[in-house]
Amino acid sequence: MYIIRNTLSPTQCRMGILIMENINNTPTDAFIKAKQDLEISLREKYANTQRSELKTLRPMEAYINYYKKRGYTYHVLGQLESVIKGKSIPSVLPCVEAMFMAELKNMMLTAGHDLNKVDFPVKLGECTGNESFVAMSEKEVYTVAEDYMITDSQDILSTILRGPDKRTSITKDTNKVIYTVYILPGIDDSIAIEHLKDIETYVKLFSEKAITSLMEIY
Repeated sequence: MYIIRNTLSPTQCRMGILIMENINNTPTDAFIKAKQDLEISLREKYANTQRSELKTLRPMEAYINYYKKRGYTYHVLGQLESVIKGKSIPSVLPCVEAMFMAELKNMMLTAGHDLNKVDFPVKLGECTGNESFVAMSEKEVYTVAEDYMITDSQDILSTILRGPDKRTSITKDTNKVIYTVYILPGIDDSIAIEHLKDIETYVKLFSEKAITSLMEIY
């Protein structure tokens, strides 16, 4: 039903895919509590951890090295530090928050898209630096050469360094979601699967009848 391909070698990048349907994109008390519990857990776990130590944690380290080699900073590190220091997880849309919660917990780079706006096949490939797309900022951005991107038959869904697109973004009316995870070399498939399972668990806290249509590594 869903055609998904990885055109890269395993030594470059892999991707994890989670597709969930029949979603009610409305927060519940159980979901709100789970966010608060995660915040407390992260603060307790990393209370005395220095930034230099956070950078060496796996799989954080793999992403930090990838970004650093290309002159960028891995934003999830800063987001995690903010929560550790007392900042609350932003309340936006539950489908987006579920992804962000799992990112903070597992440190893995993830993007979420409205499945109804995605035209399969979905592919993981390499950027040339000449491609462009409209980012979440609503501005057109160009890819970075040799970065990795996930595309559908219309355009780019996301790249590692430029983030997700605006075209397929999640809204309050979204009832089907596809989550994509960039899995860099050195990150085990088992870690990625647990990450996807965490997203699935969080989604079901606000959408009990949600159905998981696909959870796979490519």
